[in-house]
Amino acid sequence: MSVKSSHAYPLEGVVVLDFTQVMMGPCATQMLGDFGAEIIKIERPKYGDLSRQFFGGATEAEQNNAVYCSLNRNKRSLELDVKSPEGKAMIYDLVRQADVVVDNFRAGVMERLGFGYGALRDINPRIICASGTGFGTAGPHAHKGGQDVLAQAMGGVMEKTMDASIPKSIYPTTLCDYTAGMHLVQGVLAALLAREKSGEGQQVNVSLYDSIIAMQMQEAAQWSKHKEILNWAAMPLTGVFDTTDGALVLVGAFKENPLRDICDVLGIEDLSQSYPDLSSQRKSKSFLQTTFRTHFATNTTAYWLEKLEAKDLLCAPVRSLPEALDDPQTAMNDMLLEVDHPLLGALTLLSSPVHLSAAPVKLRHTPPRLGEHNDEIMDDFGLADKKRNKA
Repeated sequence: MSVKSSHAYPLEGVVVLDFTQVMMGPCATQMLGDFGAEIIKIERPKYGDLSRQFFGGATEAEQNNAVYCSLNRNKRSLELDVKSPEGKAMIYDLVRQADVVVDNFRAGVMERLGFGYGALRDINPRIICASGTGFGTAGPHAHKGGQDVLAQAMGGVMEKTMDASIPKSIYPTTLCDYTAGMHLVQGVLAALLAREKSGEGQQVNVSLYDSIIAMQMQEAAQWSKHKEILNWAAMPLTGVFDTTDGALVLVGAFKENPLRDICDVLGIEDLSQSYPDLSSQRKSKSFLQTTFRTHFATNTTAYWLEKLEAKDLLCAPVRSLPEALDDPQTAMNDMLLEVDHPLLGALTLLSSPVHLSAAPVKLRHTPPRLGEHNDEIMDDFGLADKKRNKA
């Protein structure tokens, strides 16, 4: 199902051939689709995107599960065997009319398929080839399979915790995938803008590894200059504290004397007299955190938040995702997109966090069923006659 819109989308008329799967690539191409690009999702016969198999994939409903749907709105699906001569020929025909080709395979896979930048540039000099890999296109780790958790571990994030007593753990959402996906969007947009000036396409490369390292620009500079590990979660006046009915997070920073104000809120002596600076507070972090923890545990989250906010201290309740989704601010920010899916029924997806006043995100295509648009795409791109002739 597609929905027409009267808004002028910034990428209207841009054709993207989307070879991506799972998270990093699909979240990027979904955003390009939200901006108005025509996304043609190239999918393997029978199985399609790996996300279709997360919950079995035996039935059509399982193939169109909520996880898959969350990453694939505003796209059309072309089920195609790209390894067959007919499939390759069809991709080359599409490339002649396309603007962007996106993949998130391991380095070298597109070249082995015959769809590397050099080959596609010979067909269409204006083509932009955007690739997202795990660790880059060359170097000692380029051969490794890319995955979010591996990038967390190898990129220096997983090693850090709030406190040395806390076991190292996996970040519980796809931090690297999403970040790299957004970097992929930036690269495509920059390449499209550059093509307006030069008339030629180019190659865009991002990786999970680079993206997670790039997120640590402050930490990297501090280490390079001072050989000091900067860990924002381990600051002495920052922490997560249980209350009688939940938990809150407190960031004791960006004030002249946050410790004094925290002590005032807790109704205890001013510990800033004994620990006046960051250095002394770091040395006494265990004592300070234990003191905070003991007092916050005596009353409710709402009680403490009111008192902390009255002192203009940075604080917030620790909430579950369902609670965050139910917050009126989430709806006010247009972050919820209601979908009437032909198989799943009513479905709420998260919308784009990028809000364009002249082109708000709309549902132009529901997340497609596997191969749903084969005939439509072949008709739109003048490929139906070629297929019939070959038959």
